[in-house]
Amino acid sequence: MSLHRLASVVIGVPDLDATARYYADFGLSAVPGGPGERRFATLDGGEQLTLVERPTRRLVALTVGADDPDDLARAAAGLDRLGVSAHRGGDRLTTEEPATGVAVDVVVTPRIVQPEIPPTPYNGPGRTERTGTRAPGILRTEPVRPRKLGHVVLGSPDVGATERFFLDGLGFRLSDRVAGAGAFMRCSTDHHNVLALAAPVGFLHHTSWQVDDVDDVGRGATAMLEGNPERHVWGLGRHHAGSNFFWYLKDPAGNFSEYYSDMDCVVDDQLWSPESLEGAKGLFSWGPPPPPSFLRPDDLAELMTGAHLPG
Repeated sequence: MSLHRLASVVIGVPDLDATARYYADFGLSAVPGGPGERRFATLDGGEQLTLVERPTRRLVALTVGADDPDDLARAAAGLDRLGVSAHRGGDRLTTEEPATGVAVDVVVTPRIVQPEIPPTPYNGPGRTERTGTRAPGILRTEPVRPRKLGHVVLGSPDVGATERFFLDGLGFRLSDRVAGAGAFMRCSTDHHNVLALAAPVGFLHHTSWQVDDVDDVGRGATAMLEGNPERHVWGLGRHHAGSNFFWYLKDPAGNFSEYYSDMDCVVDDQLWSPESLEGAKGLFSWGPPPPPSFLRPDDLAELMTGAHLPG
């Protein structure tokens, strides 16, 4: 695949400072930015999140990594067939997802290289990987730091148009479908980098950030909830689509952010068969049931009218 990663996102929020403090607590590293913005980096992905001030929360932009200029030309041709305009400048193709208004850049950028870390030893029936010591997950004392931005979930008032934009326009691959509701799409070997969901208005549902293992999913969420129980949304659990462990939290603007680990990896498109998932299977394999606010965020009516609830 010539596209190789979801490189970064720009999120608009009403309270820049409060939201920036949240993502610092989440484990992202602040990096210098310009006036009216806050920038953050992950351990392996570099600078991947920019917060900017907007009247209501929204996904402003996302950037997709490509290998070379020919990949930009292929994306430009795909968009042209859809009747979607795009601007080519150097090693960057700039366009806009038509149903949500999210700006999308496809940029020639190096592939992410993640260091190989030893697998966490877990004991099991007939398998003893750890002897004479307690589990690493209870011995770790350092704060959880996300490795990379994994995916973004976008509500769309015309989910078919959004799917065509990413699949037929940019060249994403289909991984799975949520029957009658949307599509998991990838631009890397991760199971999904964008999930488009049918919604009455375009909005950011969540961003998802990779951590080392399920212990760090739990440790990260536990630390985030100490003194801030209102941040909890849903978890701990394991998804069916993507198979990843998850725990969802909520930033001060109302956007969900997910710690995840153990995502399905698709290295050969011919060996992966997309499924159409229905009911609970489309959401999770095990864990507590999702709260109503996960399926329909509490501020959705306000987003539809362009209003914003304070706090």
